[in-house]
Amino acid sequence: MAADSATNLRGSRAAKGSRSLANLLSEEFENKIHQGLLQEGDKLPTETELVRSYDVSRTVVREALSKLQASGLVETKHGIGTFVLPARRTPGLVLSAHELSESVDVLAVLELRISLETEAAGLAATRRQEPHLRAMRTALQAFEQNFALGRETVSHDLDFHLSIAKATGNRYFQEILQHFGSMLIPRNRIASIHIPTRDPDYLKRVNREHEEIFSAIERQDADSARAAMRIHLTNSRERLRLAQRLAQEQQATAAPDTAR
Repeated sequence: MAADSATNLRGSRAAKGSRSLANLLSEEFENKIHQGLLQEGDKLPTETELVRSYDVSRTVVREALSKLQASGLVETKHGIGTFVLPARRTPGLVLSAHELSESVDVLAVLELRISLETEAAGLAATRRQEPHLRAMRTALQAFEQNFALGRETVSHDLDFHLSIAKATGNRYFQEILQHFGSMLIPRNRIASIHIPTRDPDYLKRVNREHEEIFSAIERQDADSARAAMRIHLTNSRERLRLAQRLAQEQQATAAPDTAR
């Protein structure tokens, strides 16, 4: 079975040319979920099992899982595993033509943040002091409370990331993030992400991802802090890419009607 899985994945990769192994692996599990082979609450194999079964690297497996998380198909619970979420009726993110253009800049900033903030989280885990932890917890509590009341959460999201940068003890991390300001938060630039009416679980997932980062920093686990931050920002990137793809497909579908 494991050999067949690896062979099929490599064969699919060859057939699809430049398509990455991470895309192929995530698509395989997405298909299994849509076909009912994996159902709500089912636990996916562990990273180690996936690496062995599909003959791919851990990086490939983690990127594939991030894509599934960003699509709202699975949820990873720290120290427990990755589980299939309830089926969603409609796509979570849809961009207008203006937002599609705007999202290009947001995506570029996210790519920068993945490298910058991943290392910041690791440094924060080794250097944080109690005042830093209090600032992070205050931001997380404000985020959760305002989300529950349907209020604005962007400023508290930003406060959380800035508090991590401050905990590094390196002022340049904080200065760079402050330079971008609220532009760091994708939903602040893109209205359909900012108002989660189409994806009610969006901010819940963001909150859970923040809690994973905080937990790792609090226990001074630098490797886990880096991993949690990378997963969080990679998920944001994949959610935005999904929104872009859906918007492009909608525009392509609408084009023939416009031509008439």
